[in-house]
Amino acid sequence: MTHVARVFRSCVTRSLLIFSLLLVPFSLFAATPLDINSATASEFAAVMSGVGTMKAEAIVSYREMNGPFESLSQLTQVKGIGEVLVTRNQALLRVVPLDGNEEMTMSDVEQ
Repeated sequence: MTHVARVFRSCVTRSLLIFSLLLVPFSLFAATPLDINSATASEFAAVMSGVGTMKAEAIVSYREMNGPFESLSQLTQVKGIGEVLVTRNQALLRVVPLDGNEEMTMSDVEQ
């Protein structure tokens, strides 16, 4: 094996390792949709596509100031969160109401 081939193979192997380690936070939350009434800013940032630290903190701040969310569509009231962003992440999110009896999903956004 030539030196160039060994370097290339080493780079590919390391890249794949780094890529798989970066996906770990996403895979931790992938099995169960994220409850927007209990999620932390770091969970929002790790799970939601298009949501970084600033938007995630805005969601948590909004929830702290206005109380728990009643539907996913209410996320659009948070500055920087639009309908497209909510729709893009609909499969990753859920709302567990205060009574805990019924889970709301994206169909509630359409109402």
